[in-house]
Amino acid sequence: MNFEHFILTNEPAIRLGFFFGVLAVVGLWELAAPRRALTVSKVLRWASNLGIVVLNTVLLRLLFPLAAVGVAAFCTAIGWGLLNHFQIPFAIAVPLAAIILDFVIWLQHVMFHAVPALWRLHRVHHADPDFDVTTGARFHPIEIVLSMLIKFATIVVLGPPVLAVVIFEVLLNATAMFNHGNIRLPLALDRVLRRFVVTPDMHRVYHSIEDDEANSNFGFNLPWWDRLFGTYRDQLRAGHLAMTFGISDHADPREVVRLDGMLLLPFKGEITDYAINRRNYSGDKKQP
Repeated sequence: MNFEHFILTNEPAIRLGFFFGVLAVVGLWELAAPRRALTVSKVLRWASNLGIVVLNTVLLRLLFPLAAVGVAAFCTAIGWGLLNHFQIPFAIAVPLAAIILDFVIWLQHVMFHAVPALWRLHRVHHADPDFDVTTGARFHPIEIVLSMLIKFATIVVLGPPVLAVVIFEVLLNATAMFNHGNIRLPLALDRVLRRFVVTPDMHRVYHSIEDDEANSNFGFNLPWWDRLFGTYRDQLRAGHLAMTFGISDHADPREVVRLDGMLLLPFKGEITDYAINRRNYSGDKKQP
């Protein structure tokens, strides 16, 4: 059995193992050193947030049984994609592909804020009234399907090695849970880490109820894109302890906490914009 076949065969188990491992580590970290006190029943939120994860996982496996790694293997076998066309060495192609895929996900994230119809889907993620490790996996099923289709298109154009896709998927999932963690990091450590990875304090800004703060810090894994393209916010005006999570016009627990309410949320209310240029900012550097 060659390495690529091993990865393809065991990809679901690899991803599931990392998911539960990181969930357990960050979940215990939240208990030991929480950043904030939660405002809603943790049992109810975790049941709903993890419930939508199960639903999304089943849906993706039914619609796309081979997932992104299957598309990557197909492209490698027939020589599709830029990396295959130019015969980029494997040692370079793997990290390069993972970085490019991360950039595409960052662009996708910005798009889901800029296009009103897509924002209706993405607001399920923002409507969580608290912020912890399970928020990082809380997405509407339609958004998950669209995201997978965007990954497929990127893989066909790029032609990444199978290993690069697995590494990217594992890192994206793991860092999303880490940077949504309700965990307390020393400020000095946070300053260093956010040069290389999105930290909880950096991403918490993005979950603010304030429009200009919520349209910032779009990265899930690498923090570089927000710094390069001017969407980086250093701190919250109100500070991390006094800020409010969620969306101002969707605060009913039946909409934002219960699983059925989350699934119906995109179809409620009028279509309005949530343009990413709502970013007037006073430049405060308030610390927590």
